[in-house]
Amino acid sequence: MGEPAMENILEAALLAAGEPLSVDQLQVVFGDDPPPRRAVEQALERLSAQLAGRGVELQRVAGGYRLQVPGQYAEWVSRLWDEKPARYSRAVLETLAIIAYRQPITRAEIEEIRGVTLSSNIIRTLQERGWVRVAGHRDAPGRPAVFATTRDFLDYFNLGSLSELPSLIEIGEPGPDHPELDLPIPNQGPA
Repeated sequence: MGEPAMENILEAALLAAGEPLSVDQLQVVFGDDPPPRRAVEQALERLSAQLAGRGVELQRVAGGYRLQVPGQYAEWVSRLWDEKPARYSRAVLETLAIIAYRQPITRAEIEEIRGVTLSSNIIRTLQERGWVRVAGHRDAPGRPAVFATTRDFLDYFNLGSLSELPSLIEIGEPGPDHPELDLPIPNQGPA
């Protein structure tokens, strides 16, 4: 009996890892004489094709590659867990979107865009979730922290990089191209 196909070895490694693995990490599973990077990438392409239309898919994200349930099966698979998915307030989601699109950004800049004071709980929630981090400090009075998204943010939202975020025009940012969306948003109270 010969050695298993490279795609099968990669599939087993990705399944066992339970988190994204880079090509470099996948090469390690082959021991002291790993296949060339391009051979691993080609095997991943073949694996992705083999999984097409099935109950699992190979997804490339910022952290590498991972096996996951395709979105069309989420309704059924989610019934395996009693817990409900986390719900985030509008303020948390607005803040995350502002950070994602305008990073690196300070707390004061976020407040200016949102038009309300930013609760410490919002940033803490995003940091605890692993989606936002302090990326440094602005060279300004008080040296305010600047926030940026993390690799976990990209992985959670199935993004390989920030360039894959939809453009603000695609999602309908208010402005000259979408004047119908330039409506005042009722004050929802403190964020």
